[in-house]
Amino acid sequence: MGIKVEGIPSEMTAVQVVEFHKPCQINQVSTPKELGDYDLLIKTAVASLCHTDSMVIDGMFPTGLPRTGSHEGTGTVVQVGSKVENFKKGDRVMSGIPKNPCQSCANCKGPDDWHQYCENVEGMIGVFKADGAFADYHVADSRMSCHVPDDVSLIDAAPLACAGVTIYRAIIVSETKEGDWLGIVGAGGGLGHLGIQMAKAKGIKVIAIDARDEALELCKKAGAEHVFDARKGKEEVVREIQKLTGGPGVNASINVSEHETAAPLACAITKMHGNMIQISQPAMVNIPFQELIFRDIKIKGSLVAGQEQSQEMLSLVGEKGIKVEVNTFDGLKEVPKMFNLAHSGKMKGKAVCVVDKSQV
Repeated sequence: MGIKVEGIPSEMTAVQVVEFHKPCQINQVSTPKELGDYDLLIKTAVASLCHTDSMVIDGMFPTGLPRTGSHEGTGTVVQVGSKVENFKKGDRVMSGIPKNPCQSCANCKGPDDWHQYCENVEGMIGVFKADGAFADYHVADSRMSCHVPDDVSLIDAAPLACAGVTIYRAIIVSETKEGDWLGIVGAGGGLGHLGIQMAKAKGIKVIAIDARDEALELCKKAGAEHVFDARKGKEEVVREIQKLTGGPGVNASINVSEHETAAPLACAITKMHGNMIQISQPAMVNIPFQELIFRDIKIKGSLVAGQEQSQEMLSLVGEKGIKVEVNTFDGLKEVPKMFNLAHSGKMKGKAVCVVDKSQV
């Protein structure tokens, strides 16, 4: 049995998907009334917009409606479930996305880095079967959430809840180490500009590739020393990267772009027997057979990181001064404008909503 929520208003503002393929609505809804054993009730400080929010609107997940959006949230704990041991009231928190994993499947019983793959998870906040952070209060799972270090702002930490932990795990899965070359295709977006900084903080040599002027500018701002314009064409980009790396190409690559040419390009810039990590989510990922068979490029998918790696990522962000490029919006009423900016193709970095100014 859960415990009753106490000491907060009975209603709150929330931005909800009410109908697929339609804009979100700003509604007054009931605040959470009960917490599960491992739940955290969080007074939302900041909620960030992710590409996945648009996928929710497009009906690409088993999302029951209405559903409060945003799976990238930060805030302050106001109440904890009866079995929570690692958080207390007043803690600053970055919300975990999975909600109530089953604890019995192979992923839950495996290493921490498998837990986010639970086959029987109750839901994913802001995505399906669990409401997200586009609200005055939201609930997250203490076993998936992280403490925000003092040297990381709640504004910066919000986009890290998905974008940050996704690109960080991809770097780990790529198996690149200090001194290696890592190529990031789509490097000038919300995930990519974080990946540039995180990889450099680990001593990895980064090659950034994108195809928009705004994105190429952000790559450079994020510290990429080697930036290539994909609009030059695959052959030219591959030739230039092979020249830069002394012939073989990068040790591994990460594809953050959904464009149909992105995955083939990521493979082509990677040396034989290397890894290409696919984290963007187009309907189909099409790879020329030559890359798989004649060059032995290994394609690996990657989801968000587990709690341990996510906490490690937050520490790295604080210690190395990694900066999130944010477009800040004031209050939940501004969320529709966040979607408009994201769809314009002109956004640099991430769009974040400051829900509660007093916390930031």
